Amino acid sequence: MTDSSPSGPRRRARALGLRVGRYAPGPHNAITDVVGVRVGHTTLIEGKASRARHKGGGPVRTGVTAIIPGVEDPFHQRVMGGHFVLNGAGEVSGLTQVAEWGLIETPILLTNTLSVGTASHACVRWMVDRYPGIGDEHDVVIPLVGECDDSWLNDIAGHHVKAEHVVAAIEGARSGPVAEGNVGGGTGMVTCDLSGGIGTSSRRLPKADGAYTVGVLVMSNFGHLADLRMDGIPVGALLAPDLAALKKRRRAYGSIIAVAATDAPLSAHQLNRIAKRVALGIGRAGSFAAHGSGEIVLTFSTANRVPRGPRRARPFTVELLRDTQVDPLYRAAVEATEEAILNAICAADTLDGVMGHLAPGMPLDRVQHIIERHYTLRADLAHASTAPG
Repeated sequence: MTDSSPSGPRRRARALGLRVGRYAPGPHNAITDVVGVRVGHTTLIEGKASRARHKGGGPVRTGVTAIIPGVEDPFHQRVMGGHFVLNGAGEVSGLTQVAEWGLIETPILLTNTLSVGTASHACVRWMVDRYPGIGDEHDVVIPLVGECDDSWLNDIAGHHVKAEHVVAAIEGARSGPVAEGNVGGGTGMVTCDLSGGIGTSSRRLPKADGAYTVGVLVMSNFGHLADLRMDGIPVGALLAPDLAALKKRRRAYGSIIAVAATDAPLSAHQLNRIAKRVALGIGRAGSFAAHGSGEIVLTFSTANRVPRGPRRARPFTVELLRDTQVDPLYRAAVEATEEAILNAICAADTLDGVMGHLAPGMPLDRVQHIIERHYTLRADLAHASTAPG
C-alpha cells in the first residue's frame, strides 16, 4: 500500500462541509441506523505493487463485506425484499429468487467478480451448519452475492478470497459505525478514477413523514473522473487537470452494487420502486450506466417478518404504507445513495496494485476548498435573487 499523505487524512463527505439533500442523517449516517442491520468486513491487502500480473502471486487488494438484513435469524424470519437492475453487466447471485418471492432469507455478501462462487458456497456451508434442516425439512437456500471487478488493482484470478474470509465477515457483522473506503469487498475498487470501495449513509424522516430511516451501503467501482459530481458541484472536472497524468481505466467503466434498508413497512413492489430511486442517486454522483457497467440494487424492509412455517400454516398479517405515503422515502433513498458513494471516495486511501496501477485517494483539502467556494457562490446568487429591486 502506498503512502497516503498526498491525499491527506481521510474524512467523510460531511466533514468537508458537504450537505447532500434535505433530510438529516441518522446517528451513524450509515445503513446500520436501520435498527437490526449489521455489517462486517474481511479486508485482504497483501504484497507489494507489481509491474506485471502473475496469477496467484498477488498483490492482493480484495475482500468480503457482509450485510445481515435486520433480523437475528433471517432464515426463519424472512424480510421483504426488492431489486432493480439499471444495467445488467454485473451479477447478484440469488437475485431472481428475490424478484420472484419478494423475500430475503440469507446474508447479503459483496466481493470481487471471480469470488462470487466462493462466497456463495461458504455462505451455504455457514447456513447449513446453523440451520441443519436446509435441504431436508426446509427448502434449499440461494445466497445473495453481489460483485464488482477489482482487477485494476487486485490479482483477481488468484482466487485469494477463501471460505474462512466469508465466514469471518458474516460472523463479524456489527451494528454501529461502518468502516468505509478500502475495506471488505470494496478494498480494490475504483470510483471515477479515484480510490473507491465501500460507502454508506442514511436519512431519518421527520415525524410528520413517519420518522422512518433509510440506509444505503454501496460497493462503488464505476465512472470517469470528469463526470464526478458532489451535491451538483462538478468536482471531477475541476480535479481533472491535476490528475491528467494519471493512468486510468480506459477499457472498463466499472460497476456499483447498492443495498438499501428501511424500517418503513413496505411491500416487495414498493421496495422495487425504492430501488429505482437508488439508481437516481447513483446518477447524481456522475454515473451514466455505461455499456459494460453493472448497476444493481437490492432493497429490504425490516418492518415485517415473513415466518418460515409448515405448508399449511395459517395466514399472517403485515402492515404496509399507502403508496401515496412513500414519496419521502424515495427522496431519502436518492440522498443517502449519493452521499454513500461520496463517503466511499472520501474514505478510500491511495492504493497501488498490479501492473503498476494506482488509484489515488481524493485530495480532500482541495475538494473542501472547491465545496466551500461553490456553496458561497450559491448563497450569493440566492441572496441576489431575493434582494429588492
